[in-house]
Amino acid sequence: MTNATELCFGSHAAGDPAYARYHDTEWGRPVHGETALFERLCLEGFQVGLSWRTVLGKRDAFREAFAGFDPARVAAFGAADVDRLMGDSRLIRNQAKIWACVRGAAIVEAMHVAGETLDALIWSAQPAHHPRPQLAGRATQSPGSAALARELHRRGFRFVGPVNVYATLQACGVINDHIVGCAAGDEIAAAARG
Repeated sequence: MTNATELCFGSHAAGDPAYARYHDTEWGRPVHGETALFERLCLEGFQVGLSWRTVLGKRDAFREAFAGFDPARVAAFGAADVDRLMGDSRLIRNQAKIWACVRGAAIVEAMHVAGETLDALIWSAQPAHHPRPQLAGRATQSPGSAALARELHRRGFRFVGPVNVYATLQACGVINDHIVGCAAGDEIAAAARG
């Protein structure tokens, strides 16, 4: 499947084993659960203005530093934790993005108190039909990602624009955006059909 990595991600991913593993085993496969979805939403926020490869290379360090992205634990982070994270050279040290993650965790916890879940909110953006893209002309956002970005922003999340929310939807399998003919995308589509 790794030959499709460049087709699905672009020439910058060519020959990169980490990108190939991510493409073949994770990207576009359905993700559920508060912790897993919160992680993806935070990491896409950290990616804003950077390459996904940068985030991918730091993902294990992020998981360790952000308590496995457990929303309840991250929501309890305070200024001392943010200072600790800002001093961790393994991370993307952007104070606004770190605080956005902490604030996002508190929002997820408030959603739980209100009987809501991040899982239901993110998966509410799944379109009834999403044709997989051809080699040229792949979208970078959609009406669904724009609507979800507005809702996330309304609730207080930050670094949640239509483009990186679209990337979250791609990564979490809410949409299957593997290029037509990609074996990984075919496998995901077959699983979705049952």
